[in-house]
Amino acid sequence: MRTIERPEYLKQLISVIGTPDIKVITGVRRSGKSVLLKKFGDYIEKTFGNNANIIRIDYNSDESEPLLEYHALYNFIEKNYNAKKQNFVFIDEVQLCPNFEKAINWLHNDEKYDIYITGSNAFLLSSDLATLFTGRTYAIEMYPFSFKEYLDYFKRSDLENAFSDYVIEGGMAGAYPYKTTLEKHKYVKNVYDTLIVRDINERYGIRNPMLMSKLSDFLMDNISNQTSARNIANVLSSSSDEEANDKTIGNYIQYLTEAFAFYRVRRYDVRGKKYLASQDKYYLADHAFRFAKLGSKNIDYGRIYENIVAIELKRRGYDIYVGTLYNKEIDFVAMKRDEVIYIQVSDDITNPETLEREMSSLLSIKDAYPKMIIANTKHDEYTKDGVRIVDLAHWLAE
Repeated sequence: MRTIERPEYLKQLISVIGTPDIKVITGVRRSGKSVLLKKFGDYIEKTFGNNANIIRIDYNSDESEPLLEYHALYNFIEKNYNAKKQNFVFIDEVQLCPNFEKAINWLHNDEKYDIYITGSNAFLLSSDLATLFTGRTYAIEMYPFSFKEYLDYFKRSDLENAFSDYVIEGGMAGAYPYKTTLEKHKYVKNVYDTLIVRDINERYGIRNPMLMSKLSDFLMDNISNQTSARNIANVLSSSSDEEANDKTIGNYIQYLTEAFAFYRVRRYDVRGKKYLASQDKYYLADHAFRFAKLGSKNIDYGRIYENIVAIELKRRGYDIYVGTLYNKEIDFVAMKRDEVIYIQVSDDITNPETLEREMSSLLSIKDAYPKMIIANTKHDEYTKDGVRIVDLAHWLAE
């Protein structure tokens, strides 16, 4: 399988070389964490040359089987320490070593190593990092391939056709070598079922895996719709013999979001400049999971496009919220430091009524922050009443 450079992630790793933090590469399973760690190792070898000593442990390899005990892991790294060089420790799929955090903390306390780890996110949750490791951690979150990376991987310049393919195939690069859409989706479905949901079930000892599966399917089928744990519990209870309560559903949703399968987006009162507590939205880490699990029957492409924009905004470093103002909804309030952008996402705005509806929500906001509509226009960008109207494929390829 061919690989490509993912410079934004590599830059983040390069920027923290030599810091005392334990660097943790996070993100949904099969999003490229192992490949990034290898590329980073290549950079260190090229940059530091003989002054670098990289101690690598890859728990996907049978060569690391003797190190599946945390004392053995620690002793192996200590044995390979070189006092005359800068010592880097790379551990891939660290969760496969029981009590790995003890060995990592010992190494960190020695203050001799620059430590980088990846792991299954059901076993290495962002909420656990502070308790797992007594020292500081620095997390670098990876996402599946963006559309821009998809173009780079396949060396494509036919933007519109490539975007149509990306919508169906998604950003899980492990599926790209397969020839047919059916084969690609079979791979993506297997990743979701066996490497995400199974990890969660094992980590938390889920006693009702069927309920977890139904919840997951419900969230996939309702991406971009506002919902709550109570509403979901009522729907699942009424549609089957499964007994679902909002506390259990809330816990299961938290497990899915902490494993980076879904991202929760809260509501934001634009006028009052405050966050609202109820009726969140959920977006998939990669939209292809939805096609692979539920198929393309009755698909709402507008909601798929909204999912793609949500994840792209997060890739670009924005915090995103659902805006509410005078009973109107703004798809995204995107914030990054002092920057704020109001965004509407639409499938087709050729109908004047659709364009007017999207415009009215944005124009009801009276502050001076930029406003834009991202839609499948297939035209060059233009401005209407101060609102930027941008073609989705072009915006993604920027």
